[in-house]
Parts: sequence; structure tokens; C-alpha cells
Amino acid sequence: MDILILPMPPKNKTKNSVMCCKKLICVSFLFCSLAACAQRHQASPVPIIFDSDIGPDYDDVGAITILHAMQDRGEAKILATVASNKYEGIAAVLDVFNTYFHRPDIPIGVPKGDAVDMRDGQHWTDTLLVKYPHKIKHNDEVPDAVEVYRKVLSAQPDHSVTIVTVGFLTNLVNLLDSPGDEWSPLSGRELVKKKVKRLVSMAGAFPSGKEFNLEKDAKASREVFESWPTPVIFSGFEVGARIKTGLPLIHDENLHSPAKDVFSIAIPMSPDDAAGRMSWDETTTLVAVRGYRSFFTLHPGRIKVNDDGSNGWDDSEKGQYYLVAKATPEEIADVINGLMMHEPRK
Repeated sequence: MDILILPMPPKNKTKNSVMCCKKLICVSFLFCSLAACAQRHQASPVPIIFDSDIGPDYDDVGAITILHAMQDRGEAKILATVASNKYEGIAAVLDVFNTYFHRPDIPIGVPKGDAVDMRDGQHWTDTLLVKYPHKIKHNDEVPDAVEVYRKVLSAQPDHSVTIVTVGFLTNLVNLLDSPGDEWSPLSGRELVKKKVKRLVSMAGAFPSGKEFNLEKDAKASREVFESWPTPVIFSGFEVGARIKTGLPLIHDENLHSPAKDVFSIAIPMSPDDAAGRMSWDETTTLVAVRGYRSFFTLHPGRIKVNDDGSNGWDDSEKGQYYLVAKATPEEIADVINGLMMHEPRK
């Protein structure tokens, strides 16, 4: 933002002259602030496909909550919510959140072939499905995740869509391998290259390590990241592990929401979460919508996924990046906590 700086009046000027200058400075600051607000307001929402294993951990709950919160603020446009996990009830869980935020018509997809089948150990999904409205009751009521991807992507402008994955890479390998269909004659890889702007993924540990999302479908992880045709930003294990969130959410006595219920159930069940839950998926989703510059820098190169799901990093290659913290974990946690406490518009 450009700020007009006015010179101070000479010492022999009157008090009225000083006041005049002060008023001009205030007006210039006000003008610049309004201009900045108008510029932010006019920015186009980021079109997002959200791909989640929502269940084994509960940071996915935080992620889908802040995504809806950012759409309410005009920052995002949720095109679809798809599952990379296939336990019975996962489609209904996604529908709970979309319905709670008054978006019950967002397309939902679930993998129909080989995929991880893994649910939550704390059984918070049972609480959500009993307590909150949702039309979808069973996974067989929704299409295959790849069909949702192809239908949604084919209808979008070229190079416009951000895909955010906070689970396994199963759907994306199936998408890349998919043939042309009624939605588009393009192969999956051609469709991604044409329609997707970037992929933001909670996967890996950097510069090397072993992380859950890569490991659970290691074959898919390796194939996707070897051949994905757009830029990729990784939010690694080490990033979200330092960012603890959820305590302000569960301590807000005036708030009643699915996210609060889940965190209230799950945090007390783990002594490691006494300071808040590690925020892998929320951080990834935040970056997918708001970008990285306020919080992180990017380290360029390319991931190398091994057969066992562990990963390394090749600095000599191009096209992919992993996040390196610039803001403090507390600063990022404050942003995420604020978004997780958002309530839907009436």
C-alpha cells in the first residue's frame, strides 16, 4: 500500500497549520485503507476441490471448517468435497459439514475401488451423524470420487482450480489414469493439466522422513508426484506438528458446532493434545486459499517417494515446493483458531 507522507510544518507555523497536516495524514491513511479493503473484496474466490480422508485424525474437521469459513468471507469457492477413504459413513460425515454451512448441494464423492478403509478411533463420527442434519446416509448414495473430479473439472475455466489433498493420494492417481468420458474427451492427465492451477498437499516430511498420508497408499503417492502436471506445494509433517489449535474452540461456551463437538471429544482422549491438536490439514487448507506468503517461504525442488512411503527431496529438480515457516506457530494458530470458531451465515 502506498502511503502519502507529508512534511512537518516549519517551527514558526501556527497550531492550525499543524492540525491541518495531521488531518491530511489521517485522510490519506483512511483513503489507502479503504482502497486496500476494496482490492481484497474484489479479489476472486479461489475455486477449491477438497480431498480428505476425514476420520483417522480430526484435523480434517478443522480443515473443512476453515474452508467453509473462508468461503463465507468470499475467499474460496468449494467446488467439491471428496473422500480418499472409504469407511461406511464418510460421505455422510462430509455431508454433515456441507449442510451445517448451508451448502448441502456441494458434490461429494467416495472411492469405489481399492482404497484405505479406516475410521476414527474416538468415534466422533458417530456423534456427528446422530446430532447433525444430513441427507446422505450411505456411501453408495454418492458417485465415485474420480467421476466427481472429472465432472467438476471439465466445467471450470482453464488453469483455475486448486486441489487441496489432506489425505491419501488414491483419488488423484485414479484421476490421472482415467480415460475420456461423457464429461470430457480428455484423459485424466490432460484434464488436470488443462484445468488445475496447483495442487496443495499435506504429505511428506521435509527434507526427508516418513509421513502417514504418503505411507498408507505409497504406490499412489509415488505415481502421482512423479507425473503430476502442475505445480505442487507440500505442507510437510514438520509444519503442522508445531501449530497447536482447538483449545479456544472447545472453551467457547457460546459456540455450538460440529467442529467444537469433535475437538471436545478427541482432545481429552489424548494427553499429547493438552496444548491443542497438531494442525497439519488446517495449515494446508489455509495455504491453498490464502497463499503462503504471509506465513511461509517455499523451498523448490521435487519430492522422491520410496516404495515404503518414506520420502526424500531433490533440490536439483523443479516444479514442486515445500513450505518453510516464516511466521511463528502461534501466529498461524491464532488465524486457524479464529476460522475454526466461525459460525455459518443465517
